[in-house]
Amino acid sequence: MRNVFAVVLAAGKGTRMKSTRHKVLHPVCGKPMIDHLTDHLTKMGVSETVVIIGHDAESIQAHLKNRVHFALQEEQLGTAHAVMQARTKLEGKDGITLVLNGDHPLFSQTTLEHVVSQHQELGSAATILTANLADPTGYGRVIRQADGSVDRVVEHKDATDEERKVSEVNTGTFCFDNQKLWRALEQVGNNNAQGEYYLPDLIAILHKEGEKIGAVTIADPNEAQGVNDRVQLAQAEKMMRQRILENHMRNGVTVIDPNHTYIDTDVVIGADTTIHPGTYLRGNTHIGSVCEVGPQVDLSNVRIADGTKISYSVVDQATLESEVTVGPFSYLRPSSHLEKGSKVGAFAEMKNARLGEGSKIPHLSYVGDADVGKHVNFSCGSITVNYDGSKKHRTVVEDDAFIGCNVNLVAPVTVGKGGFVAAGSTVTKNVPADALAVARERQTNKENYASRLKKKREGKE
Repeated sequence: MRNVFAVVLAAGKGTRMKSTRHKVLHPVCGKPMIDHLTDHLTKMGVSETVVIIGHDAESIQAHLKNRVHFALQEEQLGTAHAVMQARTKLEGKDGITLVLNGDHPLFSQTTLEHVVSQHQELGSAATILTANLADPTGYGRVIRQADGSVDRVVEHKDATDEERKVSEVNTGTFCFDNQKLWRALEQVGNNNAQGEYYLPDLIAILHKEGEKIGAVTIADPNEAQGVNDRVQLAQAEKMMRQRILENHMRNGVTVIDPNHTYIDTDVVIGADTTIHPGTYLRGNTHIGSVCEVGPQVDLSNVRIADGTKISYSVVDQATLESEVTVGPFSYLRPSSHLEKGSKVGAFAEMKNARLGEGSKIPHLSYVGDADVGKHVNFSCGSITVNYDGSKKHRTVVEDDAFIGCNVNLVAPVTVGKGGFVAAGSTVTKNVPADALAVARERQTNKENYASRLKKKREGKE
């Protein structure tokens, strides 16, 4: 959208959150509230976004960095005063300015695009995004004239009893002709119950000047939900999660129990994949088609190819190629990479390791800082000993090798192609290709020694 600018209000303290974290940085479905808005604006192609900061300005600047411009509202004197802080950055430019509250994460990109397009088509000086609420308490009411045109917006605290009966409310989102916005802002006063400069007062000012005022009523009033405390934060999370789940299901994903499935907003899932209850899909997780995920799976920033199955496991920042099997009760830590058809089974853990095609770590093993080739088998209880107390070292296990039960591979060490390590061995030297490594004490049996110990313990000897 060329010549469309945005002002996002995020200067308030957010006292009701009772948090050391800035209100707009609290996450909803895995993403800070303000990011939902700024990401929409970026995808819309907005020419310039200005975020108004005040309380705890440094934390917002550190989070958003160079994705937006900033304007400081040193003293919080109301929404009109907040928008005025962006004047030096936007005044004199031809176009449209979209004004949003940073604590309204539920607006969809479609809704924001619609209000801008309607504003453009009607040639309005100002357009309000409104919603019809069953309980409008606390919201500013949109007062219309007899012909249906917008006359003004009255804040709840300043409304008469008759005006409070109006169910159409101001969502706090506006479009303005950019040139007319700054001129009208100069006329806003603070003669109201709060003694603040209200942005909605621009509607009455522009209307009196004979300017056209538009209004777009949002299709889903839930999008108008703002977040002022932890209760509303949980409500926003629930509504957005439901929206996300419905989108995935309509795109061909089976969600067995939506009430117990939790998917972040940026997660991508292919068709014919099934998500079982108790599953958390976080961050930038991408899942292919025809996968089985869950029950009780927690994935964070994971890449998973087609046909993979995961159950009762935690996977963080890992890559799983096609037809991989993970679980139950596996833990794949960052930089784990499982190639096609490989398996990590019960109570097994990987970290910063690559598991080759068709290789298996079936159960009760740890493989960290390792490069494992194709068709390798790790037997029960085998581990790579990667840490010497000060440095991490890598283990290399080449194709077709076999690692027996309860083997310690003390890195740095290599097991050559086709090598066989006998159960119970602690391997500290490289194993040549096709060799058998046995690294354990020779067994010694002492006849009748156990019975003598028993007698000694019983005081009979």
